[in-house]
This record gives sequence, C-alpha cells and structure tokens, in this order.
Amino acid sequence: MRRWNGWGDESTSMELPQSAGQFLQSLIGKADCLADASLQQVMDKVPASRLAEHKLISLDKEQRVRHARGQSLPDWLAMRSGDIHAFPDGVCFPKNRQEVKDILAYARKYDVELIPYGGGTSVAGHINPQISKRPILTVDMGHMNQLLDLDPDSNIATFGAGTPGPMVEAQLRAKGYTLGHFPQSFELSTIGGWVASRSSGQQSLRYGRIEQMFAGGNLETFEGSMDVPTFPASSAGPDLRELLLGSEGRFGILTEIKVRVSKLAEHEEFSVFFFPSWQQAAGFCKQVVQSRIPLSMLRVSNAVETQTQLKLAGHENGIKWLERYLALRGCKDNKCMLTLGITGSKLQLGASKKQLKKQLGKFCGVSTGKLLGKKWQQNRFRFPYLRDALWQQGYVVDTLETATDWGNVDALMLRIETGLSQALAGQDENIHVFTHLSHVYGQGCSLYTTYIYRNGKDYQQTLERWQQLKHNASEIIVNNGGTISHQHGVGKDHAPYLSQEKGELGMNVIAKLCQHFDPHKQLNPGTLLDD
Repeated sequence: MRRWNGWGDESTSMELPQSAGQFLQSLIGKADCLADASLQQVMDKVPASRLAEHKLISLDKEQRVRHARGQSLPDWLAMRSGDIHAFPDGVCFPKNRQEVKDILAYARKYDVELIPYGGGTSVAGHINPQISKRPILTVDMGHMNQLLDLDPDSNIATFGAGTPGPMVEAQLRAKGYTLGHFPQSFELSTIGGWVASRSSGQQSLRYGRIEQMFAGGNLETFEGSMDVPTFPASSAGPDLRELLLGSEGRFGILTEIKVRVSKLAEHEEFSVFFFPSWQQAAGFCKQVVQSRIPLSMLRVSNAVETQTQLKLAGHENGIKWLERYLALRGCKDNKCMLTLGITGSKLQLGASKKQLKKQLGKFCGVSTGKLLGKKWQQNRFRFPYLRDALWQQGYVVDTLETATDWGNVDALMLRIETGLSQALAGQDENIHVFTHLSHVYGQGCSLYTTYIYRNGKDYQQTLERWQQLKHNASEIIVNNGGTISHQHGVGKDHAPYLSQEKGELGMNVIAKLCQHFDPHKQLNPGTLLDD
C-alpha cells in the first residue's frame, strides 16, 4: 500500500544506524520530532465537491487527499501536518484516449480546471491544486499503463502515458528490450510524467535523457488531438516533439508516448572508485566524457557527501578498514567517491575498462572492486526513503539541482553550498550541505545538492526555513550561470525564477503557446508560468 503522506510503499523503510544520528547531532544539533496528522483527520477537512456529476469522476475523500500533493518538501510538511489548503474537487481515472477527450469536453462545458497526474512524484509543485473559484479535477493516468505496440524494425515502443517505470521495464524486458530510463523516482513516476517534465535517468550517459528517447505520441487538447509522428530525423521546421517535452500539462493531456528503446545489453556492472580530491575526481569525469569513453553512468560525490554517505552506511568496522586502505593509497580527509557504470557487450566492457585504466592512473583513482557498486545498484532507488528516516529523528532533508558548463562547475557549487549553509545563520541554525556531480556531458554536468536542517518549533517555522533556503539557492543558481532545473522541471516552485533563464521574449513565446492551447487557463494553471 502506498503511503498517503510520504514516499513509496508502506512496507519499505530505511533505518539509520545509531552512529548516523550521533553524526548529525554533532553537525546540526539535537532535534525534536513534530506530531503527524492522521489520514482521517485530513479527510475530515476535505470540503464538499463543486463538480457536476460525471461517470468517470470519483468524489471519494481519500482519493482527493491522496491526489492533493506531490513529494516536494512543502508537500511533505503539508501532508504530515494535515494543513493542506486546497484539494481537488474530484479525481478521474481515464482508461483510453476517448475518455480523456470526454473529460476535456466536460471541463470546457463546466469551466473546470484540470491537473494531469502521473505517479505523484513531483518535487516542484506540478500537481498541487491552488485555491480557485473554479472546481478542480485531477486526471490520474494510472489506468493507461500498457505497452501498446513494439516495432522491432525501428525499435519504437508505444506506451500509455500512465505507465510507471517498473511496468515500462518489465513489459519491455519480457521482449528483450529496455528503455534505460532510471530516475531516482523510477518505482513510482510514469513515462508521461518523464516527458512532461523533461526527466533524466541515472544512466543517461548511455541511453540519453528522455528528450533523446522520446520519438512522438499523442496530446489531447481542447482544440482536438495532436498526433506527433515518429521520424529518425527531420528538417521540416520546428520540432513539435519539443512542444510536448517540458509542457507540464499546460497544453493538454499526454495519452500515448512513443519512445526509442534498445536491445538488452549482455552485461552491466557498477564500480566504486575513490580519488584524493574533488579536483581529481571531477577532472576524471570531464576527461572521460570528452574522450567519449563508452560508459552508462558517472557520479562523483564531493568530500562532504562522501563522508556523509560513509557515516550513514553503518557497518562501522568495515568502513574503518576501507578508510585505512584508502589512506594508504593517498585518499584521506578530502577523498571523493565516484560511482561508474559500464553497460554493453563483453567486448565493449573490455574496451571501456582498458581506456579507463589510463585515466584512473592519471587522476590517482583507487578501485574498491565491485562490492560497493553492487550495493549501490541494489539501493539505487531507496534514497527518497531517507526523508522519513531523518524525519523520525527531527531532521528535514531536501535537494535541489541545476546544470552548468564545466568552467562554472566549481564556482557555482561553492556559491550554492555557501548560500545554503549560511541562510539560517541569523536563527543560529547549522545546515549540513553536500553535493554530487552527475549526468555528465561534454559541455558540462548537473550538480545535485542535498541539505539537512533541524525542524523548527512547529510546522510553520519549519516551512519558513525551507522557503528561505530554497529562495536563496534558486537566486544564486539563476544569477550565476545555472539552469533552474536540470531534471525536476519547473512546476509551481520554480516558475518565479524561469524568466531569468528564458528572457522576456522567451517567456512571451511560452505564454502565447499556453494561450493558444488553453485560452481560459484551465490546464494546470500556475505551473510552468507564474500566472
């Protein structure tokens, strides 16, 4: 059963070792837990629906609670406290394109706002209803979850837009294929959500981001159906796929997604290396990607993240022996951990390893074998459960991400981390901040920063602390050469910062497109554009 007020399945949890709690106390201070509201308490706050009756619409209060928020930190606090300001007036579960068309016709007739909903994993406010004079209907695409077609000649697969990651892979692997898109939200997020938010998966170095995988599909709009055909390439004017990518529900509802899939690789392995410093680890990543050595993943943690991961891992005796070995090899206090993935045939793996060996020697990389890589692979989708584990001890964890060119990586990371660590100095609060580099490109990379802080005296103060941290970091990002989002999308949380990146003319173009598809602002208002 999926948690109604947190991440993932109720049967799955992440336990922190005692040493981890002591580590955080030494850095941030002792923290106190805040009381959680019950599901029944929140259901009791759900108002009467304003929707006209329709056979596809459920007015069930529990469904309305479960579709009221996503997975951002403000969403987490709202669900835990029960202080949810706006609920959808109903939820519908269309099973095919015709039913989506019926819902659009219904919304136009009764002046209803529509919020497309995939897996509910948004961390930027995409799916949150806002207080409105009009009724709000959440359109849950979860029943449109099948592989509809697989063209083995062109390696094009067609899925219902509500297909979650595990079902995408299971249905493809049964036929010998993979999409290879593995965001951290993989177990819950959907293929339609990946397209709508321009998602990136952990193995994007081999398979590409979702924009490289996305080949075409169907968008149902108030004006009719937009079917985007698949071509290997085209110079016939602007690419209409780009209208669907990153559209975040503002133009219509995605119903079918066509993607470029790959035959399953013969072999795949993940390995962990350590480098004496950040400069050497990041330099290795840059050299490897610009040399086009065939890999599927590169991720390097800075020294603070490396230290934190080792502390949170438990297994104190094993970690002590590891650190002694690394110290003998020159990786001491400033060591950085790098996780590397290789995917392909035996011949490809051998060739990649041969090329890597030279670069590892050049940058003083130290191998730890395959054990840590296997552990990472086993737990690769469990990090979101850390929020609940920390919450139980009185701490809040959140993340933010950006991307920038190589020449700006170190300066931007320093500014983000410094801004976050000092943001609550006036309240005499310490913030634990660390970053990893991932999604590596020849031009640059993404920076993914995590920060942990203590609960406030109540939910309001805890939220206000987050607002200050998020705003400070977002301002630093957009004013210092970073994108406001590399992989999480814009939603409502990032919308106020988008104009800094797109410029006045660019924002006018996006606004005109929204006006064209949705003149009455019924499709996910407030998302993407701060309207």
